[in-house]
Amino acid sequence: MIEVVETPTAHAQANGLRGRARVAYERFLDELAHSGCAALGYRVTGPEPLPRLCVKHLRGADRVVVAFPSPEVVWVLLVGPHDDDPGLDLYEALYEMAGVRPRLSEKRTKPRCCTDESGIPPLVDAHLVDDLVIRARALARARRR
Repeated sequence: MIEVVETPTAHAQANGLRGRARVAYERFLDELAHSGCAALGYRVTGPEPLPRLCVKHLRGADRVVVAFPSPEVVWVLLVGPHDDDPGLDLYEALYEMAGVRPRLSEKRTKPRCCTDESGIPPLVDAHLVDDLVIRARALARARRR
């Protein structure tokens, strides 16, 4: 069983989900705890650390972004819609949180989350996860103002 931890930002975002979107998220958390990176869709394209972060399509435009500091622990970083409005878009929040963004000319390849058939996730340094959590909090505070 994999330990699933939500950032305070992801927790607040998930609490905003209602109805079928909330059910899809709860199912995802269960699948993530049991299957690890196999429960996810793809890795994010772009400069480091983006390729070490994985995404799952939940329902409709809703997405979840996660990071694995170890094969036994996964952090849910962000939960939200992929939206044309930059103020609502999960990927814009992710790029701001990570401090990087893909180049417009960069082809998005969406490689599988698991790095191989053995189910090993792309690992991120635990200090990077801590930094992303801090940035997510700051981003949430800034967006509330």
